[in-house]
Order: sequence, then C-alpha cells, then structure tokens
Amino acid sequence: MIAIIDYGVGNLFSLESSVKKLGFECRVTSERGDIARADRIILPGVGAFGDAAKKLRALGLDNTIKREALEGKPLLGICLGMQLLFDRSFEYGEHEGLGLISGEVRPLFESVSGLKIPHMGWNSLHILKKNPLFSLVDEGEYVYFVHSYHAVGCGESLSASCFYGVDVTAAVQRENVFGVQFHPEKSGETGLKILKAFGTV
Repeated sequence: MIAIIDYGVGNLFSLESSVKKLGFECRVTSERGDIARADRIILPGVGAFGDAAKKLRALGLDNTIKREALEGKPLLGICLGMQLLFDRSFEYGEHEGLGLISGEVRPLFESVSGLKIPHMGWNSLHILKKNPLFSLVDEGEYVYFVHSYHAVGCGESLSASCFYGVDVTAAVQRENVFGVQFHPEKSGETGLKILKAFGTV
C-alpha cells in the first residue's frame, strides 16, 4: 500500500486518482499508523514551506516520515514535498526541513532573470544520472512544473534538471528517498510512468 500523506496542503485527488489508475492500492492519510504500515510513502505539497513544515510537526508526521525513510522505506516528495526533504528553506525567512537530502531551497529570482516566476508549465527533463524513477522515461520527455523556489547544493543527490534560464533541480535521489520538483500527476503519460516506477522500486 502507498500512503499519500495528507497534512492539509493541497488537493490530493489527482495524485490519488493517478496512483489508483496504475493499479496500486493507496490511502490518503494523516495517521501515523497508516504510514508505518505502508510499503511506500508519497509526500505531496503546494504552498509555503514554513506553513507546511509547521503542519507536519503539529501532526507529529515529521518524525514518522524521517523514521520510516531512515529504515529504508521508499519515500517520494513531490513539488513542495520534495523541498521539505532538504535541510532548510529560505522562503519568507529560514525554516528547517526534514534533512533527508543535503541542500537548501532558495528563491528562483536569485538565479533566473528575464523569465516569469513562478516557473509554470511544461519543460523537458535532462537526466543526469541513473534514478529508478526514470527507468521507463527517456531523456527529454516533458513534465509539468509550478514553483517559485528551487533546490540548490544537492551534490550527489541531483539526478535530473530542466533548463529555465539556468539549470534548475528537477529530481533528486538519496538511496530510498526520492524527490521531484514537477507534478507527475499533472504530467500525462510521462508522469504516470514515473509514478509506476516508484510503485515498483
């Protein structure tokens, strides 16, 4: 069973529908017991980093996520959920993340000039290194982004980028912990292939 964590930040219907369309059992939940019993975890999210981190802590889910990930359970962070995997974010102040992947989250406007922010729409993936999420995906396939902040300093965890004036982190992996800045549930067949790969990793 795949646990999709519900901590009050975003509409989870399209993600749940995509996972079920692939034939995987899933449950949208904020219950720590469900997450502990799940085979895999998806951490979605839209909105502000600080608010999301606060809600995770208030529900006691931050420690649950870290414990399950450190014990080897596959974890996928999507969009803001990916950003929460990092050490910290500088979105409206400085906020502590889950610390499962080294790096930090910075405003796009610090790196990108002359282009609209948020970075919104379809962009092609540049696959930099082997990542099980991309086992069914080819170089250059398009996925859907919506974000104003991006991860930097990812080091060896960086596995895919996209170009938006500069190279922007699109995906990261550290052992069983995965993150994608784009929305696979909004990325058509390519997104479904990525979710399918996660469901069998």
